[in-house]
Amino acid sequence: MRRLTCLLLLASLCQGPVRAQVAGPPGPVPPTDTGIHQGRFIGVVAGTAVVYALTTYFLGKTWYTKRVPFHSFDDNGEWLQMDKVGHATTAYAISRGEYELLRWSGVNERASVLTGGLIALLYQSTIEVFDGRSEGWGFSKGDMAANLTGVALFMGQQYGFGEQKASLRYGWRQSIYPAYRPNLLGKTTGNQMLKDYNGQQYWLSFNVASVLPVGPSFPRWLNLDLGYSASGMTGGHANPPYFDANGKEVKFRRYRQFYLSPDVSLARLPGVRGWGGQPLVSAGQFFKIPAPSLEYNPVHGLRVHSLLLPKD
Repeated sequence: MRRLTCLLLLASLCQGPVRAQVAGPPGPVPPTDTGIHQGRFIGVVAGTAVVYALTTYFLGKTWYTKRVPFHSFDDNGEWLQMDKVGHATTAYAISRGEYELLRWSGVNERASVLTGGLIALLYQSTIEVFDGRSEGWGFSKGDMAANLTGVALFMGQQYGFGEQKASLRYGWRQSIYPAYRPNLLGKTTGNQMLKDYNGQQYWLSFNVASVLPVGPSFPRWLNLDLGYSASGMTGGHANPPYFDANGKEVKFRRYRQFYLSPDVSLARLPGVRGWGGQPLVSAGQFFKIPAPSLEYNPVHGLRVHSLLLPKD
């Protein structure tokens, strides 16, 4: 939940343009290294520092109010591992966002990739240290492994291929479960986006033209996404007892959900290069665009969704 706060704050910082790929030759259009643009570079460094400071201050005041000696705990079995996938997605998004900003400011490719990954680890490690010194939380080796996975996915592709053939994205739809535990899962829509794991989805998005041998007329902007979510959760490891107004116990089955859905790589749309709305494209690449999807879960079997995922 804390990691999504970092992600949303970072998205507001992503003001650098993305490198678009237009229909034609496969592969990304690499930026030209023409030296550091001093004004942009200072802005990126200052902006990153401000966002980091605001994030740590905000989390310290709202999430971590009771300090205890540093300790660790094992939360790998909580929330059907939704939080672990979220850690990887956030680490990936921060790495890529900082890389985009540094390239926009003129930093060379290798330095931008390395710095983007290190900044992501700084953000995520700060949260883990806070967890380790806070009552009710603890330093999680599983969280750190997920953070490293997200950073490695970005850095490995950028160093190995010079582009992101696969990316991690975030999606959300409102679920019914916050009504049963609003203090834990959120009372408002904004809180639920951060707290309710039932409403979150995480997507591994493949750019089809980057991974398959397609012809020159194939749309370079088309992605295919594999999604993961979970439902029926009103507690981390198990659901606590809940009774309705008539005293009857209400039970929910906890289960995993798997999705297949098309998506759009906004940066690869024709005409994006030179467009004044590129900051929106840069931030938008971290979020799953609503589209028809095929779902499988052990409770309902196969389900087809026309556009938005339903409330479970």
